Amino acid sequence: MKYKHIETANFIKRPNRFIAVVRMANGQEETVHVKNTGRCKELLLPDIPVILAKAENPERKTKYDLIAVYKEGIGWINMDSQAPNQVVGEWLAKQSDITYIKPEYTYGSSRIDFYYEKDNQKYLMEVKGVTLEREKIAYFPDAPTLRGVKHIHELAGSLQYGYRAAIAFVIQMDGVDEVRPNDLTQPEFGEALREAKKAGVKVLFLGCHVKKDMLEIDRVREYK
Repeated sequence: MKYKHIETANFIKRPNRFIAVVRMANGQEETVHVKNTGRCKELLLPDIPVILAKAENPERKTKYDLIAVYKEGIGWINMDSQAPNQVVGEWLAKQSDITYIKPEYTYGSSRIDFYYEKDNQKYLMEVKGVTLEREKIAYFPDAPTLRGVKHIHELAGSLQYGYRAAIAFVIQMDGVDEVRPNDLTQPEFGEALREAKKAGVKVLFLGCHVKKDMLEIDRVREYK
């Protein structure tokens, strides 16, 4: 996926989870929308370079979306929470053996990110974007997610009804190929993930190539 009309700025502060104040190239301070409601405290540090995408709606209160941040030793990290589903949709569409794809598929009491069909088999896939990195290892989640735990249980339960299921971690940075459950932040998520994997849910690590204006999946690894 590519962004249009991007600009580089420097982060100043984040008054709440929805907005940030940045310093534009001309020195002017601008309030921008943050496209990620996670904590991201390890990323959004004072004066760190960030990438902004200009909003298409000229009537919007904030003119820009904060979509990426620079981290020393890693490079640009995409932190747009809507991007993982978009790049996975693009990636699935390129798979020649997939004959049908439906995003936002209602299953049980949940809405699963993707349903698709391949070789007359039904598949469910839940997507998780990952921005938290320590020593070239990514961790999820960066904040507790009850919804994430619920979706893992739904995926594991679907196996008995003939589905095949996967949880895909989209690593929104270069140079990182592994995701581990962040048990310190939410042990329930790690426990649910390990139980689902034992039951037969596939765990995929989708590595990305990130540029200032682009995010694309360029490497795939299955957690064995």
